[in-house]
Amino acid sequence: MLKISIIETLDQAVTIRLEGQVRGLWVEELRRSCEPLLARGSGLQLDLNDVSFVDMNGVALCRSLRDRHVAILHCSPFVAEQLKGYGHEDDLA
Repeated sequence: MLKISIIETLDQAVTIRLEGQVRGLWVEELRRSCEPLLARGSGLQLDLNDVSFVDMNGVALCRSLRDRHVAILHCSPFVAEQLKGYGHEDDLA
């Protein structure tokens, strides 16, 4: 299960706070949450502080979002290692 909370601020920056596991069908749900925000030009950040696991598709989505200038924040040591295992370890915040 994955809880997705969208937190908008007055300066149009948006943080998507995730809680749970980024895997399976939840990866597509996260993509659907991000796309409209990216389309309107919002500064977007993903807060992964409460994420316990990211599967390969979730890692691919995080990589794709990072390539689109989305900041990936507050990874737990375990999730940071998962993301490092797939490359781009220098890009994690």
